[in-house]
Amino acid sequence: MTSKNTILITGATGNVGRQVVSQLLAARSGTVRALTRTPAGAALPGQVDVWQGDLSDPVALEAAATGADVVFLMWPFHSVEPAAAIVDTIKRHARRVVFLSSGAVQDGLFPEQQHQLVGRSHARVEQLIEQSELAWTHLRPSTFATNTLWWADQIRAGDVVQGAYGAVPMALLHEADIAAVAVRALTEEGHERAVYHLTGPEVLTQAEQVQTIGRVLGRPLQWRELSHEAARRRLLADGSFPDTFVEPLLDGYADMLAAPRPTIGHTIEAVTGTPARTYRTWVSDHAADFR
Repeated sequence: MTSKNTILITGATGNVGRQVVSQLLAARSGTVRALTRTPAGAALPGQVDVWQGDLSDPVALEAAATGADVVFLMWPFHSVEPAAAIVDTIKRHARRVVFLSSGAVQDGLFPEQQHQLVGRSHARVEQLIEQSELAWTHLRPSTFATNTLWWADQIRAGDVVQGAYGAVPMALLHEADIAAVAVRALTEEGHERAVYHLTGPEVLTQAEQVQTIGRVLGRPLQWRELSHEAARRRLLADGSFPDTFVEPLLDGYADMLAAPRPTIGHTIEAVTGTPARTYRTWVSDHAADFR
């Protein structure tokens, strides 16, 4: 049964957050409230109740959470330090939280036992949510297809994409599919204490992803392999890429290359009734970003 509540969306102007907002409005699922740093430039639909602030601002979060029934929580920090205070604020007001966690979190391990930094931080946030009095749902997505927008500048400049670990296999996810599962969990009963492992419908290496972009654009794109160190230098020189994420990214790719090939799941279809979108569909939806 669908309920109509006031739903607070954090990260509302991000790739997934915008989709959550859009799909909630389309479903007429209640009052949609968005927390964003810059309301004037957020370009959110007029029906959205927009509040200024972000998760690093306790006063703004307290104000935005007041009167909210359900919260969509994404984690923008590389540290878990503010998590306890944020969860405490949410539980004072809302009764349910849907947490956009990470596919790096491994089942059966405590946060400190997780193998990757991203897994450790997200597992700790999951733990704090589970220890609260909130009803909860965790979404653990595989690799976001939007990450491949990192190649857009190279693709606009020529037909070669340079990077490390081109053989890394990934089950890329369309942000609209992540949002579709989130919207079900935010608006329906029956998703409490569920951990949803989300994957795309196919496994593609980074080199194959570049080839897919080329086919959609009608261009002969190629992957050029760089060493770990060369890729590190390239990313550090990129002013648009956060320096603090360079090592976790490359180390994560190294771990993924050594790990078993990703397994395709069918959670998206099971929850939403619609199969997950292919990477080619995602590229077609974002073709203008590569031109």
